[in-house]
Amino acid sequence: MTVSILAPLRDTMHTISSGLLMPTITVLLLLLAFSAVELGGLLVETLTERRRMRVNVPDLVEAFQGKGADEIRKEIEKSSLFRRQKKALGQLIDHSALPASSLQALARKLLSGEELHYARITNRTDLVARLGPMLGLMATLIPLGPGMIALGQGDTKILAESLLTAFDATVTGLAAAGVAYAISRLRKRWYEDYLSSLEALMESLLEVFTRAQWIEEQ
Repeated sequence: MTVSILAPLRDTMHTISSGLLMPTITVLLLLLAFSAVELGGLLVETLTERRRMRVNVPDLVEAFQGKGADEIRKEIEKSSLFRRQKKALGQLIDHSALPASSLQALARKLLSGEELHYARITNRTDLVARLGPMLGLMATLIPLGPGMIALGQGDTKILAESLLTAFDATVTGLAAAGVAYAISRLRKRWYEDYLSSLEALMESLLEVFTRAQWIEEQ
């Protein structure tokens, strides 16, 4: 009785797992291609933006002291800050006449937006780093069922094909995950440095604008 009930269930699971093999392999290849594209993007980022990141934050903070909004904007524009950093600081300068509390809220909002932007970039490779081993394991286990059956029947050809598919899937998944993980780690370290510099510059601007407002009130 139990065997008769389990047989159709087992056949159903086998049909489902066999049907998942092709989509799983396809997604694995797409993840590997995506990792290669992200690696190319990382190299471009390294040779362009990262190479010209030569900003001395303490000197730039010192250059802000005692200057008006227009002079500070010129200092920022001629610096080697990234375009996004200049834009965020420029928005803060545009609203420098706001009260101190509102200006601080705006600075937090701008900084949060930059953090979200960089988080979206790293989340892509983080996802590949997690999905790669999972899908690689799926594509490894699925062919082993037919391979074991072929082994019992003495069909070494099907066994060899199943094992080859399993090994290739494992390597593909680990390769995609490994490349994506390395990209994520490197980018997160860079972006933390970018955000730290931006936060320091924003705090300096807030101090300069708050002092200027206090002097005007006096």
